[in-house]
Amino acid sequence: PALDLIGQAKPTETTTNATPKQGRLDSDRIAKIVGHAGEQNGPVYKITLGRDDLDVKEMGATINARMGLNTWAAFVGSNDDAAVAGDVAMLETEVTPTLKALRSHGLDVVAIHHHMTNSRPVIIFLHYWGRGPAEKLATGFKAGLDELGKGNKQ
Repeated sequence: PALDLIGQAKPTETTTNATPKQGRLDSDRIAKIVGHAGEQNGPVYKITLGRDDLDVKEMGATINARMGLNTWAAFVGSNDDAAVAGDVAMLETEVTPTLKALRSHGLDVVAIHHHMTNSRPVIIFLHYWGRGPAEKLATGFKAGLDELGKGNKQ
């Protein structure tokens, strides 16, 4: 069972390094890799994507991207030495494929949990982070995105 694996996995090299030095990120290149543009806020380039493909309700009220039903990645650092942290909003059936996609690209999973207690369908949030070349991190984020919305039947 999964509980037997706790403490067995070794952290990737990215988890042992300090925060990258502030530099210039090629945000146009990151946006091209991910397939979506983001916003620059000081040294941070953040891409936020709503889950418009889902019809989520909490206690009868529709939940949308402005209320937290979104997936995002925030990049900082330089093209050669960047860090990314983010959150993925997904259906229960998307958890394993998304986790595998992120991990196969060197991104570390920090947490998997609920933000909403009575939402239907159930939405799971996965928090992740990684360190390395910005293009590699963007490719990892894109791989996770590509697992969302596959065969969603609510």
